[in-house]
Amino acid sequence: MYQSPKQPVLAIFALVALMFAAPFLHVQYLHASHHWRLAPKGVYGEKAMVVSAHRLASEVGRDVLARGGNAFDAAVAVNFALAVVYQQAGNIGGGGFMVYRLANGDVGTLDFRERAPFAASRDMYLDEKGEVIKGLSLKGHLAVGVPGAVAGMAALHEKFGSEPWDVLLRPAVTLAQDGFILTEKAAREFNRFQKDFAEQNRFVPPVLKTDGKWREGERIKFPALARTLATIGAQGRAGFYEGRVADTLVDEMASGGGLITHQDLAAYTPVWRAPVRFSYRGHEIVSMPPPSSGGIALAQLLQGAEAYDIAALGHNSAAHIHMMTELQRRTYADRATHLGDTDFVQVDIDGLTKRDYITARNADISPDQKTPSEQVKPGYVAAMESAETTHFSIVDAAGNAVAVTTTLNGMYGAKVVVRGAGFFLNNEMDDFAIKPGHANQFGLLGDSKNAIAPGKRMLSSMT
Repeated sequence: MYQSPKQPVLAIFALVALMFAAPFLHVQYLHASHHWRLAPKGVYGEKAMVVSAHRLASEVGRDVLARGGNAFDAAVAVNFALAVVYQQAGNIGGGGFMVYRLANGDVGTLDFRERAPFAASRDMYLDEKGEVIKGLSLKGHLAVGVPGAVAGMAALHEKFGSEPWDVLLRPAVTLAQDGFILTEKAAREFNRFQKDFAEQNRFVPPVLKTDGKWREGERIKFPALARTLATIGAQGRAGFYEGRVADTLVDEMASGGGLITHQDLAAYTPVWRAPVRFSYRGHEIVSMPPPSSGGIALAQLLQGAEAYDIAALGHNSAAHIHMMTELQRRTYADRATHLGDTDFVQVDIDGLTKRDYITARNADISPDQKTPSEQVKPGYVAAMESAETTHFSIVDAAGNAVAVTTTLNGMYGAKVVVRGAGFFLNNEMDDFAIKPGHANQFGLLGDSKNAIAPGKRMLSSMT
């Protein structure tokens, strides 16, 4: 998120995430008379705007704003709607991060990232020889971290919400109960994972097609998910972390060798954190701190890029791509070594985002020669952190702005649907460094600061 004297707020960190999803974004916005219009080159809102990965979710947020709800009310409603209509990443069985700016200029972040179960151990994905057991951290019940999405939305609503909680969940309940029409993209993605859905579940979840393939235009319903969302709507946070839904989730874990218990669910707490802040070409940037690596990475990349005349290099020219690649190599070397959950390890955020440090890190970049990989090592700081992920941004008429990124990690997470509750579970445990030097599913390396520990949050790249 950045702020300038002329522009109250613009979520630059959101734009980084959204660039990759741009063909699938759905925008709803308000002008003075609460009518909707589409500009020929981009979209403009005179009053408010909602951007998400699915039209139906964006419409839910639009309706909240149109009746006088604030950006945070709309965020809650959109988040739960995405848990129905965009289940590859929208969720109640995963987690995420939020950055906000209030109309008065105050900024902050909310961390509702998943945590390792208390029974998790550092070497839980290794065999007797110390080698990584292929796929164990990616699919199935053992790959699941303790979900934080519902707790995060409840904390957001408690602090900033203005409309009743149950009212905000009603659209999601209706979408799950009545169903919705599949787009070509949604049908294609369901079909892509049919084998996984069959292998990882001991029943036939709604997403598993037993008579052919999903097709564009078909209606799909999620009755069990509707009941779960209705329970959360009636009981708030307790509707997920206690009672019937919690019992169902714990039973699902036990049935497949997972680790999550009632104790894990009861102990989960989202965390309000101070944001990473830095300047870029005269703008103030506000982004997520660890356990997200995104804010620090963004600070290093943007401040590193500021040393170059980007326009002169030419967009996507060989020189431009070379420069960005070299900056990213150094940024990710720091990520692998220095970043982790700050509740467990020390991370020198100030040192890693300091302009002098970044300048020194990038001093050996050659304009026409790549740096040998063995020379790209993490920097020294004084002792003291796709379709798989979805993002939505909302600005209301008062000037409040919220940007939320959620994920199950891989598409549809661990591919496990909680029987009787109807939602997918994450495979976030793969985001830990399950063995030093072993890359996760996205090719990212980690070290001891991101090792598995009971109750620890795994490192993320969400910004």
